[in-house]
Amino acid sequence: MTVDAHHHVWDLSVRDQEWLTADELRPLRRNFGVEDLEPEARAAGVTRTVLVQTVTVPEETPEFLALADTHDLVAGVVGWTDLTDPAIAGELARLRELPGGAHLKGIRHQVQAEPDPEWLLRPDVHRGLAAIADAGLVYDLVVRAHQLPAAVKAADAHPDLTFVLDHLGKPPIAAGAPEPWAGAVRALAALPNTVCKLSGMVTEADPASWTVEDLRPYAETVLDAFGPDRLMFGSDWPVCVLAATYAEVLDAAEQLIGPSERTQVFETTATRVYGL
Repeated sequence: MTVDAHHHVWDLSVRDQEWLTADELRPLRRNFGVEDLEPEARAAGVTRTVLVQTVTVPEETPEFLALADTHDLVAGVVGWTDLTDPAIAGELARLRELPGGAHLKGIRHQVQAEPDPEWLLRPDVHRGLAAIADAGLVYDLVVRAHQLPAAVKAADAHPDLTFVLDHLGKPPIAAGAPEPWAGAVRALAALPNTVCKLSGMVTEADPASWTVEDLRPYAETVLDAFGPDRLMFGSDWPVCVLAATYAEVLDAAEQLIGPSERTQVFETTATRVYGL
């Protein structure tokens, strides 16, 4: 059994996805639903997934929880709520009382879009992270490479909260420049309350000409730093379709992970971390 620990859905008739403005993102300007993913996931042997937030609006998380409540494929949701809201603890409790609320496993904010590289170190953000830990949830980190040092400090300040690094911290694969990303990732991995997703690589590489060998140095870095028990596969569907099909992304990940490590990376790490 394979767990896909990172995918999205959106319906443009419900709300616009304001981040889909660049010309290269044109193929994503349509609706993507669980019903579109399900046949591809099932054909690839994926039996459970984690649905991850896309936009910073409070309405999206209840919608995702309802989807998880009606689709067996979706085993967990990483939603969004305002980390800086003094009433965040009450909001997390409210979300858990909604239909599908038991599927809420974590929270994510689009830190990659914040102009302040140390946004994660703000006192109001720290208060929000503490509330997530108190609620028994995890926190997904979507950051760019230059924001990793702040992520390290935040994870160090909250040892009771599990931080899940999305997309390897977005290394510059297309540029072929692993440093300073690699050093910062190793610093994050040195903290025991951190986990990493093997996801998002094909779109950080050259989407038109990437090869598995282009991805290998970056995959090997996180595998060595975190170990297979703190590494999990994620497709990043449908964003991945800019560079590869669902099956191609899974196949590339399987080529990057040795047989002895596959059960952990493709099933047990995500199951444990997200409580699926």
